[in-house]
Amino acid sequence: MNLSTPINKNTSHQVLANDQDWWRGAVIYQIYPRSFADSNGDGIGDLPGITGRLEYISQLGADAIWISPFMKSPMADFGYDVSDYEAVDPMFGTLDDFKALVSKAHEMGLRVLIDLVISHTSEEHEWFKESRRNKTNSKSDWYVWADPKADGSAPNNWLSLFGGSAWQWDSRRCQYYLHNFLRSQPDLNFHCEEVQQAVLDAGRFWLELGVDGFRLDTVNFYVHDKQLRDNPPYGDPDSLADVMGVNPYAFQDHKFDKTQPENLTFLERLRGVMDEFPNTTTVGEIGAGHEASQVMAQYTSGNNRLHMAYSFDLLSGTPTAQYVRERVAKLQEVVTDGWPSWAMSNHDVKRMGSRLPEGVDPQVATPVLMALSASLRGSPCIYQGEELGFKEADVAFEELQDPYGIEFWPEFKGRDGCRTPIAWTKDGGFTSGKPWLPMAGEHLEHCAEVQAGDETSAMRRTAKYLHWRKGRKVLQKGSLEFVDLGEDVLAFVREYEGEKMLCVFNLTNEPMSVALGAYSSSTLLDGHGFSAGMDGEALTLPAWQVAYLQISKN
Repeated sequence: MNLSTPINKNTSHQVLANDQDWWRGAVIYQIYPRSFADSNGDGIGDLPGITGRLEYISQLGADAIWISPFMKSPMADFGYDVSDYEAVDPMFGTLDDFKALVSKAHEMGLRVLIDLVISHTSEEHEWFKESRRNKTNSKSDWYVWADPKADGSAPNNWLSLFGGSAWQWDSRRCQYYLHNFLRSQPDLNFHCEEVQQAVLDAGRFWLELGVDGFRLDTVNFYVHDKQLRDNPPYGDPDSLADVMGVNPYAFQDHKFDKTQPENLTFLERLRGVMDEFPNTTTVGEIGAGHEASQVMAQYTSGNNRLHMAYSFDLLSGTPTAQYVRERVAKLQEVVTDGWPSWAMSNHDVKRMGSRLPEGVDPQVATPVLMALSASLRGSPCIYQGEELGFKEADVAFEELQDPYGIEFWPEFKGRDGCRTPIAWTKDGGFTSGKPWLPMAGEHLEHCAEVQAGDETSAMRRTAKYLHWRKGRKVLQKGSLEFVDLGEDVLAFVREYEGEKMLCVFNLTNEPMSVALGAYSSSTLLDGHGFSAGMDGEALTLPAWQVAYLQISKN
């Protein structure tokens, strides 16, 4: 889909730079393959469908794509339950289809990251089938097995994120196995050297096919406490009553079921594998609740663990100036030499377009929030459809697919609302068949085809900004320091190799006049697609606009 002038670029036969540091500040476009583009009419997106839409992603201004799971799986958790680490699930295509995708992406200057889900497998993985046979087979300790207590109950009090105990009784071994997620997703035992080697070999398989890195699912869940000690309670039950109504998982301080010190040793082994393949990267998803920042700092410090960590800080709440400033500043205080990856939407949370202040049109706000995430110190992730200003879709219970939503309905409606298929055209354009989840009518009104022909659309404005940003290293790799230009103003300075840029955001429905003070001699930049002006020493910012100013060198 051509975005047309003035942002249309020649996306053919670009050469990927030999740059070990390319990931710092790179714009990563997340693809949820089931819902991106269907090439064969079965209603489910696939790898050839992605290949056919790579030009759209390149012209949008992304530097890389991250493809959510497509490996062979029974799909109990839509690919996050892998049954073969070296195979493509037939619903998504073939290994040759994946090779063609990587080749085409690289031709267009796009790096390719894929989800690597190694904290657990599917119960249908051959490893687990062998492991559960008896207590003496060759893979008997590849998963976390434990005897019951004397009364037959579970080994300890650990809970599953999907509800209930994290332990499932297996009648063949007459033992319990650990599952932090669905009971059909048994946890691998990373205390076993053979397990570590097996998952590292799985990663090496994809690296040899040309992938440029991995998004590591639940990266702090790999290692559990070998003594299987009970988790202590967390917080005051009365203060957690609202959370408890949905999921009791929040009642525990998850001190022993995840985030164990031995995990760091494995991450160093993984980094060693990555270093065998130049210009590759890792971004880890860290689910650590109130300790997430500390874990991020630990996992990304130095140059021998993760390259970057995926931040949850902007994936919830309303994006006001105060909210963003507090969240980002708090993380920066802790994660000093580490590198975050920012996102405002993904396949697990309510879309950013539905978390805006009351009365704000996501078609107006989206380009500003895309620019915000791409102006912070870190690497921004755009979730498919986010650039189109899509809101959360309303999926009826009878059409629900997500096991998490089915389990906790109606208090929690699951993740299907952010996973509905992308509307490429007014008629849908996702598939010629019946889509696996219903298309959202509101998305059809704001489809990619309509927005591509409108220079004022959310998608076209986002693309214009991202292409403008490509030539500015200060926004990609620079340091960040917040400045106080008023309570309702979000302002910070980025600095890189002597260059300084002031970024000022109006995240409200009202125009602003911002006294620049010490920055009054700065030069207002243009070409990025946003509107701002100068009135003497004051910056004038209309509602939902951004200003970028070059700070004069003294």
